[in-house]
Amino acid sequence: MTTATAEAHIARHTGAPRRGVLGRIVDRLGGGGVQVVMVLLGLFWLVPTLGLLVVSLRSVKVNNAEGWWTVFTKPAELTIKNYRDLLASGFTASFWNTVLITVPTTILVIGIAAMAAYAFAWMEFPGRDLLFLIVVGLLIVPIQIALIPVAVFYGGIGIFGSIPGVVLFHVAFGLPFAIFLLRNFFIGIPASLLEAARMDGAPEWKIFASVVFPLGKPAIASLGIFQFLWVWNDMLIALVFANTENQPMTKALQSQMRQFGSNVDILSSGAFLSLIIPLILFFAFQRYFVQGMMAGSVK
Repeated sequence: MTTATAEAHIARHTGAPRRGVLGRIVDRLGGGGVQVVMVLLGLFWLVPTLGLLVVSLRSVKVNNAEGWWTVFTKPAELTIKNYRDLLASGFTASFWNTVLITVPTTILVIGIAAMAAYAFAWMEFPGRDLLFLIVVGLLIVPIQIALIPVAVFYGGIGIFGSIPGVVLFHVAFGLPFAIFLLRNFFIGIPASLLEAARMDGAPEWKIFASVVFPLGKPAIASLGIFQFLWVWNDMLIALVFANTENQPMTKALQSQMRQFGSNVDILSSGAFLSLIIPLILFFAFQRYFVQGMMAGSVK
């Protein structure tokens, strides 16, 4: 009797689900084999990032003549001249503009969404379900239809082209998804914990800060990573609402493309600088990110 036949026979008599082909392969490889495969896949996924780094550290002449993989036999071709030229071109200001846009947006979205999600999940007030349905309905509103009305409104109040205007736009369109995500996570917290806190006389803000927010760290960390990446890599909102003085890195790189065509040295070094911060953030909070994804899958 083959292994597959034996498993099918056992499944029929025990009621256990039959293992699929992928499951049997995983069982035969064992835990160590799966880890080796996952490491190899991760390294393969990082190959484009490594190629971008090498291209950013070589001259245009060398990049046009050879592939980036030749660096392993010619390491002397590496230079930081591209990064010096990039910083001399004013890219540093664009980097800090990106930070000033992304960090406040992420903090505001997480803070406002967490409090709103707690209210929708555990507080009783008139019109709660209707308001939540409106929030969910806002998820399908495309950003493009709001560009012109918001631009006119910003011009009227004098914040068009400024960093606060870009931040407010990102916050407004980031809140519906953030509230929806956190509310679905908070509602899975055992009600007995909140009832115990209320019986001890804790006010709602204390319950939120001491019970709900700490338990929601995995979901909040996942939301923070997604929100940070969305704003950090955004170019559409920056093109519309940010002027030249307040432009983020995405708009600065786009302007370099428009001015110099295939300016590979500037574009590659700028692209790697804009990539490295999200990578550091993801690896720093990957534990919470995985916990949030696992919690969401179980719920």
